[in-house]
Amino acid sequence: MKTSSNEAIVEENNGIADASSNEAVADSETNDVSSKKITADSEDLSSFATGIRTEDEETTENSDFVLNDEIENRCPVIYEATRGNVSYGEFTHGTYYSKTCGMERGYSILLPADYSEDKKYPVLYLLHGIFGDEYSFSQDKSNKIREIVGNMAADGYIDETIVVCPNMYATSDPDQKPGFDSKSVLPYDNFINDLVNDLMPHIEGEYSVLTGRENTYLAGFSMGGRETIFITLQRPELFGYVCAISAAPGIVPTKDKFMSHEGQLQESEMKFADDAVVPNVFIVCCGTRDSVVGTYPKQYHEILDANGADHIWYEITGADHDNNAIKSGLFNLFKQIAYDKKGER
Repeated sequence: MKTSSNEAIVEENNGIADASSNEAVADSETNDVSSKKITADSEDLSSFATGIRTEDEETTENSDFVLNDEIENRCPVIYEATRGNVSYGEFTHGTYYSKTCGMERGYSILLPADYSEDKKYPVLYLLHGIFGDEYSFSQDKSNKIREIVGNMAADGYIDETIVVCPNMYATSDPDQKPGFDSKSVLPYDNFINDLVNDLMPHIEGEYSVLTGRENTYLAGFSMGGRETIFITLQRPELFGYVCAISAAPGIVPTKDKFMSHEGQLQESEMKFADDAVVPNVFIVCCGTRDSVVGTYPKQYHEILDANGADHIWYEITGADHDNNAIKSGLFNLFKQIAYDKKGER
């Protein structure tokens, strides 16, 4: 497995603290970061879905870029900037019938600017956080998705790529809404069925996409990061490249400042099956000053590490539950793809 660069804070840990200790550490560190307690009533819910918006930092990284397999702390400015000589795709909206949910469901999709049925493209499924929907990423320009994908393709590092942003709330009740309780978050855990059985077949039938795990990527933020890890562990044969950014608690049983989580898996189950075909790259990352999920992503790393699940872990220095974390995660995902596939272009 690839290791990170010195710019990123990378920690390898052996063993896991007991659950009550982890909960206390996560709560205390989260509250230390932000004196204002975040609740669904008091905070802009978009910060849960696609991250806290920050001002552009045009001097965060040197403009030089060298393609290697090292993790970079922040997305370089040259890849999040809007370039006058690059044509970027635009998000559009589509629908599909979900047998899982028994209803029509929507997604936003970013096609390359020169999309053609005569060419086939790899596809990234990008999952939003709690309280979000299929419009969350497409309407939030601060995450620079169009720019990162477009610029890296323009520079010849990656193939032009389709980005699909689904509605991850896979409920069969159109009146059900997300919230901080066990019943209200269950549809997020059901998304794996909608994704695999309904959305992915629709995308592969409706658009000119390359199929197979080498051409199928998965990433998610916050609740989307949590489900990204869960989906990857359950169906690792489907995705060649994966990144879970600022993943929310709840994969394993725990209690955070918002709610008690029953857990999708026990800690001992949070691993790949012994005979699994695992992703080429599986990244787990989080900001060092995350005021929403605190240390839970690091705890996931520790559990995966203890259980022998191969992955890359890094922390984004100074980042909150924000667009800097998202930009970093997406850039590093595509950088790893570029490095692995450099001989193919």
